[in-house]
Parts: sequence; structure tokens; C-alpha cells
Amino acid sequence: MKRKRIGNLAAAPHVVWSILFIIAPLLFVLYYTLTDPEGGFTLENISRLFTGNYVLIFLNSLCLALIATVICLALAYPLAYLIASMKQKRQKIIILLIMLPLWMNFLITTYSWMTLLEDTGVINTLLSKIGLDPVHMINTPGAVICGMVFCFFPYMVLPIYSVMAGIDPKLVEAAKDLGCSDAQVMTRVIMPLSLSGVISGITMVFVPSVSTFYISQKLGGGSFQLIGDTIESYFTGTAINFHFGAALSLVLMVLILLSMAVMNRFTDEETAMERRPML
Repeated sequence: MKRKRIGNLAAAPHVVWSILFIIAPLLFVLYYTLTDPEGGFTLENISRLFTGNYVLIFLNSLCLALIATVICLALAYPLAYLIASMKQKRQKIIILLIMLPLWMNFLITTYSWMTLLEDTGVINTLLSKIGLDPVHMINTPGAVICGMVFCFFPYMVLPIYSVMAGIDPKLVEAAKDLGCSDAQVMTRVIMPLSLSGVISGITMVFVPSVSTFYISQKLGGGSFQLIGDTIESYFTGTAINFHFGAALSLVLMVLILLSMAVMNRFTDEETAMERRPML
């Protein structure tokens, strides 16, 4: 009984923190979504989402976030496999290098990419010096995707690497002893066992990518608008509208929660298959 009370007291700060900074803000978002400027109940903020270009903005945000996530996965998976197969000392060095961008200020990172991708930037200057025509890269969807991939790439590598590093080498040896080729070892042993890390990485990259606004503002140059930019404009722009901005935020939050639920469902199914006894 005494131990239970101590446990409840230890959990109290976490409960208070959750109420103040998670539950209360969500209730405020819900309140503003369902009210008008006079405080009366209304569904106009939600119905307005289906007018104008808001559906297209949501689709563009989901599309760019999905592309950035796929690119991160395609680059991170083989890199994580190579790191996991290295010696411990080299693993630590490579992981340190991958984590370095996380220690940099987000603003500095974005402006660095602007310097690289501008029409008179570093890349086009090098192209002109070797006799090639400059390429317009800034203020395009490709530039936004590059910024997303660079900023969120470590969040894909680290969970995949942590899972791969924990795979028992004896399982790989057993598969090879049973006649599996390298390709079969990868598809039948490594990939199934590393699926939980892949799903964690996808979630950690997709969620911030779909809601980002600063990267799209600086690297997109306002030539197109994503959902993060739209939400930010209704809270800090010239046409401030907390109620409609809250409605956009609520819909984005629901989409993110649905994406995370789907990812967790895949993880649960994979875990159940691993625990199922072999006949």
C-alpha cells in the first residue's frame, strides 16, 4: 500500500504536466473550433474547410510529407544496416555525425539550404564555373522536400539503427546455415525484425513533415502554401482568425492521429506474428 502511494506521488507531476500542456491546449483548440468570435456555438469553421483551396492544401501537404518520408526511408534503411554491421567504435562516430544536424539551430539549417539552392547560390555558382547552365531550385516543391529530408533524416536513421543493432547475429548465421542467400537473409530475417524501427522512423518523419511551415516558407518562397503555413497565417498573419485556425489545427491533428494509429496497427500485427508459436 505504501509503495502504491509513493508510485502515485511520483506520477503526480507527470499527470499535472499532461493536464496543463496536453489536455488543456486540446480543449482550447476544440472550443475555438466550435465557437464564433462572439462565443456562440457554430459548425461554420468546420464546414469552411471544404470550401476554397483548403482540401488541395491538405493534399499538397500530405503529398510532400509522404515523398519526403519515402526518400528518408530509402536513404536511411541501407545506411542503418551498414552502421549496424560496423564495429562499435565506428558506429558511435557515424551516429555522432548523423546527430550533428540536430544540434544546429533550425533557422540556421534552413538558411543554409537557401544559400545552396538560390539561383546565385553555391550549387549554381559551381555549375556555371564548369560550363553548365544554372538550375532553378529555390521556391519549388523540390527545395521544400530537400529541406524536409535534411532536417528529419536523423529521425529515420536512429530508430531503424537501434532496432538493427539489437538483432541477434546468430539469427543471421542460422539463416545462412539453412541455405538462405544474402537477399533472402535481408528479406526474411533483417526486414521483418527491423519493421518496428521502420514504422517508428516513418511516424517521426511524417508527422513533423506534414505540419511544417518554416521550411516551406523559406525554401518554397510563398509560391505554394502548405497546411502549416495556412494555420500560421491565421494566428500571426494580417487576417487573424483564431477560430478557423483552430479548426485547421484540429483536422490536421486528427489526420496525424489516424496516421499514427495505422502505423501502430501494423506494429501490433507484426508483434503478434512474431509471438505466434511455430507449428
